[in-house]
Amino acid sequence: MGKFKWGLIGPGRIAQRFAESFAALESAELHAVASSNLKRGKAFAAKHGCRKAYDSYEELIKDPEVDAVYIANPHRFHFASAEACIEAGKPVLLEKPLTVNANEASFLIELANDKGVFLMEALWSRFLPVWLKVKSWVYSGIIGDIVLLDSRFGFPIPRDETDRLLNPVLAGGVLLDMGVYNVSMSQYVMDSDPEHIVCDGLVGSTGVDERVSAILNYGDAVSQFTCNFQAFTKNNFVIYGKLGHIEVEPYFWDTTKAKLVTNTGYQEDFEEPFLANGFEYQIMHAMQRILAGKLESDVITWNDTMGTQKVMDEILQTLGIRFQFDTLHTSVA
Repeated sequence: MGKFKWGLIGPGRIAQRFAESFAALESAELHAVASSNLKRGKAFAAKHGCRKAYDSYEELIKDPEVDAVYIANPHRFHFASAEACIEAGKPVLLEKPLTVNANEASFLIELANDKGVFLMEALWSRFLPVWLKVKSWVYSGIIGDIVLLDSRFGFPIPRDETDRLLNPVLAGGVLLDMGVYNVSMSQYVMDSDPEHIVCDGLVGSTGVDERVSAILNYGDAVSQFTCNFQAFTKNNFVIYGKLGHIEVEPYFWDTTKAKLVTNTGYQEDFEEPFLANGFEYQIMHAMQRILAGKLESDVITWNDTMGTQKVMDEILQTLGIRFQFDTLHTSVA
């Protein structure tokens, strides 16, 4: 078999990192890119050694040489793009968040299952070596029962109200863009969904959330986090147990370092550089699952994605945020 050939929809900011990760992927190549702006698509293709550039998503999806599609356009368009790929039988790696709400996510998952097509949320942090080590520390019991998770994700952003981050037409807002990491990695550590959620936030002049603070109550443990567009925060993730704690160092979603400290004074540091830029791990995992004939990841399962989507649905609904284009806004049970 030749190289695994990827197609890419939406050559924006995050797609640059996806493309650059192929430096560490000898068995794969970025074969085609599709953009609504052909000039932009051709420039992206030329920069990353991509053979084909299309000015329509449909053309890329129909390309018989494309083995799987990575979707990186704005959140609002995830649902339609993924639906088209699944209907055409193309495996999908869909940038986080999977969709703008739980009902859209549920629809895509059911469609993928019915059609027998692979679908995975591209929440790349779950595949990083540092987080695999953190999970092994948690499972070992060395810090005892988990009682508290504490995390921050915050940066001041330029005040451009047409930019994707602040634009409600593109499903902007800090929770779907940044807070999804706080939520998903909390779910990853706890291996369950919260029983109760308390939240507050700031809805800005464009109608999107610019700051969100939440407490996810898991019964015997809670995860508290704040994400914001206003200020630099420490951007670490700390897991406190009864016998010690683990700190995933800044930036917790994009790091190579973590530290274990027990109450008895034992300390263990972990560091493992990326093979390229960190995106390569989720790509390798997706290819392995696709080639094995699987429909979903066993690291970020469909249930995992649904759990995260439901948490974000509840938070956005509490803040009174509903996107005008959102026709499937009611959270699934």
